[in-house]
Amino acid sequence: MTINYFEFYNIPESFHVDAAALKKQFYQLSKEYHPDFYANEDEAKQQEILEISTLNNKAYQTLSDPTRRLEYILKQHDLVNEGAKPQLPGDFLMEMMDLNERLMEADDAQQIADIRAEVLDVENNLIEQLQALTADYETLNDTAKEDRLNGVADIYYRQKYLLRIKESLDTFASRF
Repeated sequence: MTINYFEFYNIPESFHVDAAALKKQFYQLSKEYHPDFYANEDEAKQQEILEISTLNNKAYQTLSDPTRRLEYILKQHDLVNEGAKPQLPGDFLMEMMDLNERLMEADDAQQIADIRAEVLDVENNLIEQLQALTADYETLNDTAKEDRLNGVADIYYRQKYLLRIKESLDTFASRF
């Protein structure tokens, strides 16, 4: 049985969690379910406590990191799966192919710097769009949330794609 991390901490699903409240909840549960306090219990109870303690650690690691939290929410809604091939818009793919081509043909540090600046613009634009989509997420109704989640997933996959270009950029930049 998998327990939803947001439900585990009794907080609403959100892309922007209250970090202090999350940490407080984590420490409270860490104390309450510390395996040392259950050393005299039977094997089954000790195992149960160990599982709760492990769940608490995993939940906190995931929800306290904005990137992992975003990916977790998308996975909870079946919008991100390992090996999934996202349908990215043609104009975005063309723009990325153009950047990639120019990167392959770049023959000096200035061209690399220009491409890096463009990639940074695209990245900042995606971050702004993501902020707009996630800002009031928890206040929306289910239909609106679903719509937002699809937009968030689209940006998530664009960011993943952009990451590959940034990695290529670093590789090519090291030649100059």
